Amino acid sequence: MNEPLILTEKWDKVFPKSEKVHHEKATFHNRYGITLACDVYRPKNAAGKLPAIAVCGPFGAVKEQSSGLYAQTLAERGFLTVAFDPSFTGESGGQPRYVASPDINTEDFSAAVDYLSCREDADAEKIGILGICGWGGMALNAAAMDTRIKATVASTMYDMTRVNAKGYFDAADSEEARYATKKALNEQRTRDYASGGYELGGGVVDPLPDDAPFFVKDYYDYYKTKRGYHVRSLNSNGGWNKTSALSFINMPILAYASEIRSAVLVIHGEKAHSCYFSKDAYAAMVKGNYAENKELLLIPGAVHTDLYDRLDVIPFDKIEAFFRKSFKATV
Repeated sequence: MNEPLILTEKWDKVFPKSEKVHHEKATFHNRYGITLACDVYRPKNAAGKLPAIAVCGPFGAVKEQSSGLYAQTLAERGFLTVAFDPSFTGESGGQPRYVASPDINTEDFSAAVDYLSCREDADAEKIGILGICGWGGMALNAAAMDTRIKATVASTMYDMTRVNAKGYFDAADSEEARYATKKALNEQRTRDYASGGYELGGGVVDPLPDDAPFFVKDYYDYYKTKRGYHVRSLNSNGGWNKTSALSFINMPILAYASEIRSAVLVIHGEKAHSCYFSKDAYAAMVKGNYAENKELLLIPGAVHTDLYDRLDVIPFDKIEAFFRKSFKATV
């Protein structure tokens, strides 16, 4: 579990470095033996054990993008934070590259909790997680499993198992549609095995077609421009390997959302194409016996990627207050 990683020491984030925060690179491993790379952000001149938050996402992004911005901003507000690359992506380990898994990627969050729980400067009784986009769904899945997680924020959330199994807005929710998808992906498996490699699905489309739907233009504006492009980001470049979708079709991640006992804040842009994921996840959580500490916050006029990096839109005051209340401590 000591896979050597090559970590860049230069500041290569898509956001400026804060002078209020100490930053360092680190690694930890998950229970599958994959070594993960992370950026650790700690408020300068902080003393003692701090409440800690692990951050990841969006789906197909790296820690130098949105998750790092969230982590650094929360560190400015007094939390010890880590932004990590999921298994098989970015600077993290794992082979083959550019593959996703609902199991392993949920585990990645719990591995980050392992790491924070064992840091001398982190309070193991005050650990939260924050997932963005597809990792918002993974964060809720981790919260349903990992009792050490005291609070969870899901921002501009995607349920990647639902969209892979049913299509956008559940428009392909039929046995025949799923069979056609599985047939094509399994034929791709044969081609991959024969070639000895894994064909990539492509990142965000480039050049952008004139008739592209708004949500594609929204992604392009982040991943393919100076605003958010990063050389290690899957969405900015070649994308995931095509067969990643297979396990997502067969393994819904939010089956036990109603059993999450810890606090959850779900945030989404009111105008985002993906808003239905958050609305439905919240509805599922409050059907159970633990509705009193669940909250859905819709941001008027905001679209999906507004919650990636727009500091005038992301409700950091609310996020900070939520974690403070959930940890029941003054940070």
